[in-house]
Amino acid sequence: MIRKARPSDCLDLAALSLQVWLHTYAIQGLRAKLSHYALSTFTEHRFQQILSNPACQIWVYRQEDHLVGFISVDLDSTFNDGDHGYEVTTLYVSEHFQGQGVGRKLLDEVKVQHGASFWLSAWVNNQKAIDFYRKYGFKNVGELNFELEGELHQNHVFCYSDAASTQILK
Repeated sequence: MIRKARPSDCLDLAALSLQVWLHTYAIQGLRAKLSHYALSTFTEHRFQQILSNPACQIWVYRQEDHLVGFISVDLDSTFNDGDHGYEVTTLYVSEHFQGQGVGRKLLDEVKVQHGASFWLSAWVNNQKAIDFYRKYGFKNVGELNFELEGELHQNHVFCYSDAASTQILK
């Protein structure tokens, strides 16, 4: 079941974020910069703040009352000239539920709720995510860097629109 996140979801959102983020980015193990970022960013309080921002929304995918994935959007965030729509800031699915259509259903939900023109970024070494976005119909439109305590980490920027995905699939 997909629904809009509630304050009661915030603790689970923080825990799932920690699980997915560490699995994705701590591929060589943990070090202080990674641990500090993860433990200071993925908190119940931070998700409560996101839910209180009218420009941001989180949609959760729950299965038998368990959180297995979520997607968050920032309707005010733009990339470059703003022609790419709003930003999907996060799409996290528990590793145990990947490949079961959860991510696709969450993307489909934000298309219904907010329109089919949006963008997101993915770490250049996250091939699993990159392959998923390309299969869904995203187009690579640029690069940006994620800064982690003074270190720059390159990310691809992908854009989705119904028109662009139709052209890609032909």
